[in-house]
Amino acid sequence: MRRADVSAYRHPATGRPLELEVERAEGEEVLEGSFVADGDRFPIIEAIPRFCPLQNYAASFGYQWSAFPTRQLDSRHAWGGQSARRLFAETGWPPRMEGQTILETGSGMGRFTEVLAQTGAEVFTFDSSLSIVSNLRNNGPFVNVHFAQADVYAPPFAAGSFDKVLCLGMLQHTPSPGDAFSSLTRFLKPGGEIVVDVYRLSWRCLLMAKYYLRPLTHRLSPQALLRLVRFQVGWVFPFTGWIQRRVTRRGRNLSWVLGVADYRGLFEMDDATARELAELDSFDMFAPAYDRPQTLRAVRSWFAEAGLVDVVVEPGYNGIQGRGRRPG
Repeated sequence: MRRADVSAYRHPATGRPLELEVERAEGEEVLEGSFVADGDRFPIIEAIPRFCPLQNYAASFGYQWSAFPTRQLDSRHAWGGQSARRLFAETGWPPRMEGQTILETGSGMGRFTEVLAQTGAEVFTFDSSLSIVSNLRNNGPFVNVHFAQADVYAPPFAAGSFDKVLCLGMLQHTPSPGDAFSSLTRFLKPGGEIVVDVYRLSWRCLLMAKYYLRPLTHRLSPQALLRLVRFQVGWVFPFTGWIQRRVTRRGRNLSWVLGVADYRGLFEMDDATARELAELDSFDMFAPAYDRPQTLRAVRSWFAEAGLVDVVVEPGYNGIQGRGRRPG
């Protein structure tokens, strides 16, 4: 983190300003040190402020994004700019946002952070897992991006300080998605906009292997689970690929029933990329401590209870996508 970032952060419980204690720095970059306030100390480790325990309920994502640190970055892989396409489709935001401040939560290894950075906005991105380390490695060169490890229920920022809040691919993996959403709305400026998505709860969940296997798989060590996932992909992928070529294009649907994420035919990619994405997203299905899909009615109620206006909640890329604006 940079010395100039100090004023942007607050004590996550009290909201009070923090004092910076530097132990090691390189110019303006603080590599090791602490934030201090109200008798509490929050360490800065490897240039990242840490406002929550290093290991917590989201620990599987730290392992996931160390195993697949760049796979979903548009800049590293020729898979059609899918991260940018998804972000702008879900948000409706313009490609240039100079002068705006954006809070991105649950950022993982930074697939959307990279896209946001290129809009020219000032981006504050955090994740509760150690995946924020991979994000820093991927997006650290962007001077308009600021990183922290923090809890979605207690982000270390001043209330009402952001023009936009973004949360993609994360809410369903929290203990209480509705409470997580409510926590994030506090940080909108008057007139500010929030965009989120979440898995959708429907009868289709009954056909997904992950909801039958997760009671076992999320208890495995990440290392053991990744070995199991690679074994599963190893036989399912060729089998359903043969069905797609010889019998029906719906063979991809069978992959999902058998617990393997399959994007062949949806995105332009080579076979090696398709297989690695299958391993990544299959692990992502089985590893998290929580997987809590929601109904459209439930998500609409979150926006209503937060008093947001211009609300749109509809089926979307990840199941359900929603956006709304704080009055003012």
